[in-house]
Amino acid sequence: MVQKSTRPTVADIRAMKAQGRKLSMLFVTTPDEAAAAAAAGVDLLSIEGQYFTPEMREAAGDCFVQIGLPYGPAGDLVTAEDYLRAAFQFTKIGGDCFYCAASLQIQKALCDNRVPVVGHVGLIPSQATWTGGFRAVGKTAASARAVWDHVKRLEEIGCFGAELEVVPVGVAKIITENSPLVMLGMGAGPYADAQYLFAEDVLGYTTGHKPRHAKSYRNFAAEFARLQAERISAFREFVADVNQGAYPAPHHNVADTAAELAAFRAEVGL
Repeated sequence: MVQKSTRPTVADIRAMKAQGRKLSMLFVTTPDEAAAAAAAGVDLLSIEGQYFTPEMREAAGDCFVQIGLPYGPAGDLVTAEDYLRAAFQFTKIGGDCFYCAASLQIQKALCDNRVPVVGHVGLIPSQATWTGGFRAVGKTAASARAVWDHVKRLEEIGCFGAELEVVPVGVAKIITENSPLVMLGMGAGPYADAQYLFAEDVLGYTTGHKPRHAKSYRNFAAEFARLQAERISAFREFVADVNQGAYPAPHHNVADTAAELAAFRAEVGL
């Protein structure tokens, strides 16, 4: 008998929002991180398309997985057909929904084909120049209304959810409570449907700017530095062994028999 999967569906996630259940979400980049998240009971994972493989899907276990479809200079998807093809390919691997920050027309093409789409509102990193850079969005009534209108457009075209990034708490609460979209909050306060962080922030190995909403629970940066120092030391010891003739030692080698070695010498005329 085939065992029934306990991985949640889009309908399940929507039901969780209706029930007021708070969800946890992590952005991960390795199978080890995905497996750890699954073992810890994380509800949702976000995985960029470049990292999503059958190995990653297996590691993610019963986590609901959002696949990031690349957009902008770093992406190679341009047309709606490109996005559809990518979404269908990732669906075959086991993607559950798809993050897309492209145009409404492209997002609508995905939605029209019943692809579960997660848009992005508030601070959208790939479009930050339009909202004043990497800063909070929605601090004025006019700015908050623009975020609201964006959410309503996503609703109209049939999106499943939206990343709600760096908006004031009150604005996030009003939007979350007045939209059927599943709101994935990143720096959007406690009222979003899901709390979304990057694994690198949670594990404490972020390089460069660390956002205000990030919280670290471990210091992997120090552990990685220790491991790198140990790696260098091991390599140095190897180099020293080679230079001094200590490696390889006799037990590392394949031994000859005197008779066969003598026969070989005879074969080659030595």
